[in-house]
Amino acid sequence: MSKAAFVAIIGRPSAGKSTLVNKICGGKVSIVSAVPQTTRDTIRGICTREQGQLVFVDTPGRHKSEKKFNIKLSEISAKAVEDSDLVLYVLDATRPPGPEEIEIAALLAPHQGRTIAAINKIDDKNADTGRACEFISQYFPEQGLCCCEVSAKTGEGVEPLLDALYAMAPEGEAFYGEEYYTDQEVDFRIAEIIREKAINRMREEIPHALRVEIADTKFDADAEGRGKLWVRAFIIVERESQKGIVVGKDGLMIRAIRLAALKELDRIFDWKIELDLRVKTGNR
Repeated sequence: MSKAAFVAIIGRPSAGKSTLVNKICGGKVSIVSAVPQTTRDTIRGICTREQGQLVFVDTPGRHKSEKKFNIKLSEISAKAVEDSDLVLYVLDATRPPGPEEIEIAALLAPHQGRTIAAINKIDDKNADTGRACEFISQYFPEQGLCCCEVSAKTGEGVEPLLDALYAMAPEGEAFYGEEYYTDQEVDFRIAEIIREKAINRMREEIPHALRVEIADTKFDADAEGRGKLWVRAFIIVERESQKGIVVGKDGLMIRAIRLAALKELDRIFDWKIELDLRVKTGNR
């Protein structure tokens, strides 16, 4: 009988969780940014193989902070761990463990029998896998964890990691058809792509103040009969002063965001995308 499992992915901000999900699932599931904590929801990526199906739940990075926003993100990842069949703990081999890593280890201690550790970024010249393995041995001394060394960027070590996850997964029927690699709605995926392109261009200027709202969509066919999706979207910031940053001088910033988003969307969808992108202020 085939295997089927929900796999929660947990780790510190910028540990490479989203990149790993995208590499495993073979498509753009999660947005990827150098700005920490860009993942705000639990996002599902689907990997279907001969052994069965793994549904990866990519969670926000665990960040030690008393801010309400960061507390909420931590609650989302903790619930994903509780609700999933397996846990994939991603460690960044280029950074020494700190208080955030210890907090994650404490969260996962009761679940170590169903947890696998992926020591990521082994392709980086600053990677120290020995340090990461030592941390795992120290904080999971009873059973220890199955550890796989991987590079989410290059794909090195991903196949042995998948083999380990399938070996641990319970038997069951697939949750989704084998043609799926994510269960995200189209509007959500478009909004996330726009948000990724905006965040990557503005870095620390307004990262957590920014969200994207899909206001209108219309699906039609062009002259060649190819599907065409028209989208009006708003990049929403908290203050009027931030609108100018997003628009940029002579509208150059929002134009760059729009073109980058369209390039990415054209790779994901079979339809032609037309994007009307605007900026406004709004409260959460």
